Amino acid sequence: MDYNATVNLPKTDFPMRAGLPKREPEMLAAWEKLDLYHELLKKNEGRPLFILHDGPPFSNGNIHMGTGLNKCIKDFIIRYKSMAGFNAPYTPGWDNHGMPIESAIIKEQKLNHKAMSVSEFRSACQAYAEHYLDVQRTSFKRLGVLGDWDHPYKTMEPRFEAEEVKVFGRMYQKGYIYKGKKPVYWCPKDETALAEAEIEYSEDECQSIYVKFKVVDDHGKLGQYCDLNDLYFVIWTTTTWTIPGNQAICLNADLDYVLAKQPNGEVYVLARGRMEEVEKVTGLTFEVLAELRGDEFELMTAKHPLYDRESVVILGDHVTLDAGTGCVHTAPGHGQEDYEVCRKYDASGKTNIGILVPVDDSGRMNELSGPYQGLTTDEANNKIFADLLYCGALLASETIQHQYAHCWRCHSPILYRATDQWFCSVDAFKEDAVRAARNVKWNPEWGADRMESMIRERADWCISRQRRWGLPIPVFYCADCGKPVCTPETIPCLRSSARRAPTPGSTWTPPSSCPRASPAPTAAARSPRRRPTPWTAGSTPAPPTSPPWSWTRPASGPRTSIWRAATSSAAGSSRAFSPPWP
Repeated sequence: MDYNATVNLPKTDFPMRAGLPKREPEMLAAWEKLDLYHELLKKNEGRPLFILHDGPPFSNGNIHMGTGLNKCIKDFIIRYKSMAGFNAPYTPGWDNHGMPIESAIIKEQKLNHKAMSVSEFRSACQAYAEHYLDVQRTSFKRLGVLGDWDHPYKTMEPRFEAEEVKVFGRMYQKGYIYKGKKPVYWCPKDETALAEAEIEYSEDECQSIYVKFKVVDDHGKLGQYCDLNDLYFVIWTTTTWTIPGNQAICLNADLDYVLAKQPNGEVYVLARGRMEEVEKVTGLTFEVLAELRGDEFELMTAKHPLYDRESVVILGDHVTLDAGTGCVHTAPGHGQEDYEVCRKYDASGKTNIGILVPVDDSGRMNELSGPYQGLTTDEANNKIFADLLYCGALLASETIQHQYAHCWRCHSPILYRATDQWFCSVDAFKEDAVRAARNVKWNPEWGADRMESMIRERADWCISRQRRWGLPIPVFYCADCGKPVCTPETIPCLRSSARRAPTPGSTWTPPSSCPRASPAPTAAARSPRRRPTPWTAGSTPAPPTSPPWSWTRPASGPRTSIWRAATSSAAGSSRAFSPPWP
């Protein structure tokens, strides 16, 4: 029996096989011939607008699952809104600047970018970005995504850069932009500062150490309990390489601290709540000689175990009993909380701690680290550990697993390192941002609370990068005093010049009609100088000054590895962006 004749099926012209590899290009060609995107706009012309702002992908390679899914979801939304009666235009865009482009072209084309001129490298980056913009556009269109593909926005277009300059100028005049030397996320592999959004965390194995700092000045408070020659503050850290940057020891004013004596007669200052854990790690048994509140130790000093300088004892709310000893190793050049608490003390006039940064752009110890100069931070870890052990300052160590920050692009561990950078002060408009968020209809509703919490917890945003392929910070520097100059005269001039800028890889010379910025208050009048300057060169800080440091080895000293600094402050290093005129 022929069972096919018993099945009641519809009669259609549909082929037995879908033949998608053949049919899909035909459908896309038909849509393009029909100009489907603009036909949809005409259909809903005059109706309420629905604007979807396209967060752009980087034009640094082929599309992947993430970028493909992103575009398809946006296409779903645009089509739905269009069918729902909204005029829903969609202008796609690309981010063409920055480290993702530089990293990709260096890796793919094996470029020796350090041997290339700025213009050559920028021209190569521009061509690379244009190429992959076309590749990605073709792929997105192949996925059936509708949009104004012939007129996308590109961050490397002069008109786009000109608007960035305009917005920067407005923010600068309102006080939202400032330059400062403070710890930032720093990628030693790419030699650039990173923003918080460019950081990812993963589990790393590290060696944590407990280090003794001998008490020098106890302000006459502790000698009644023990011999000061046997008294030490004990700090704990998971980053041994930051020990050369130690300038203070931070305690919590409200915690209880003990003078804990061990069998060999040495006495350690520890938080009572951490004493038991320290006993486990060291294998020692302590006898409590006295107990004092943290604020009793303020402004005492202790000798650095490796250098001929002292560390001052300060107080901070960030000190907790979660780990360590309750006496926090404080290196203001290598940690945000360390920097903030030291800056607070310096501003009050109680101390003159300053900032010490003994690590250079490439993640190697510099001249400020003395005997460790030239070592990578990993190499310095081993050498510093050995020196601490040799001079008797290492109390204990243990290997632990902890969450550590990595660069999102190269996935290498980052450093916390103070450098001269430009920042956007988020505090200046946090409340305005919160009020704006409250005027948004959120779905789900808890999104409002999450957004408000994120805004309030946001730290100042580091906006400068040490790159060649990018938009520069549109600020000049006084040739006499080095102060930044950004005025209502300079910004319109730069914006106008940016709109007329030639290809991004070329140089730009300020026109003769460009108004000269008023000099900084301390600057003497000088005739304007003009010289070619790379336009959209990497966003870099002002030219650095030579650090006023020198190092001398002490004449003698038993079982020590001590180096002495000539001054108490240091300048960070950075590449220079030469201003077009003083």
